[in-house]
Amino acid sequence: MRACVATTVHHPEDARIMHRQIRALLDAGHEVTYVAPFTYYNVTPAMGVTAVDVPRRASYGKARAALRRGLKDADLLITHDHRLLQALPYRRPPVVWDVREQVGPRRLARAGRRHRLITPEIVPEATFVAAQPPPPGDARVVHIGRLAADRGVTELIGLAERLVPHGIRLDLIGPAERDVRPLLRDAQRVGLLDWFGYVPLRHALRMAEGALAGLSLADATVTWRPTKIMDYMGRGLPVITTPQGAALVEGAGCGVVVPLDVDAVTNAVLDLKEDPSRRVRLGALGHAEARLRHHWPDHAAEFARRAESWAGRTTAHALAV
Repeated sequence: MRACVATTVHHPEDARIMHRQIRALLDAGHEVTYVAPFTYYNVTPAMGVTAVDVPRRASYGKARAALRRGLKDADLLITHDHRLLQALPYRRPPVVWDVREQVGPRRLARAGRRHRLITPEIVPEATFVAAQPPPPGDARVVHIGRLAADRGVTELIGLAERLVPHGIRLDLIGPAERDVRPLLRDAQRVGLLDWFGYVPLRHALRMAEGALAGLSLADATVTWRPTKIMDYMGRGLPVITTPQGAALVEGAGCGVVVPLDVDAVTNAVLDLKEDPSRRVRLGALGHAEARLRHHWPDHAAEFARRAESWAGRTTAHALAV
């Protein structure tokens, strides 16, 4: 099978796209063409994929031209942003939309009538679970993932300031939206925290190991998926989350649910610092649950089989673009 995977929004090394879905297709013996903003992010395409560069948030004309190149001889298109559904070439193979954005039920239903959809019920959220991660420490807390105003940046900076007198460091591992970068640079400049920017997934997960806790903070407007929390669980870390992550954390018994409030998050961190045995217990519970249910290699082959079935739903042969 020849699959085309496309995004004009996400980082080309996005964990879900590159390290889970594309890697699963390659490991199953399929060919992959990857349409992504490589130049914008200064990324060298991974070995094994055919790369098609596209501007970030490309105009519909440029996006359609990139898709035409990417879809040559393709049996399937998997797109990771909704706007690409408006830029599809007229002649194309079956289309799958990986739904990540907050969309209304009418738009979702309309897309579902024309294309296949990837949702957590169809392709489970997952991570790469360490075999034997080190126990949680007491000197730093970590946040993995995109940093934005609606994902608690102000609260994270406030937390970092509160934790300094207690000898606890905040590590932020991930890219930031343009409007919050000055705040993060200023906080790092005065020594409140360490912001590492984008870090490849395998390195980010290793960097998180041994932390006191993993943080998942967001306001009520965020359409939330639990991968960040699974990352922490898979590395044996207690989790401190706002209510969006309550179901996963409470179900596994692996952390604390708090409001999006600096005092509440600070108290949760300090409570864990003072109770080493509790840290170890929460981390172990999360790790066991992640290994049982959320280890991506356990789901990768099924994803590849689904992709094969989607490609054969309409035709067994590539369509000319």
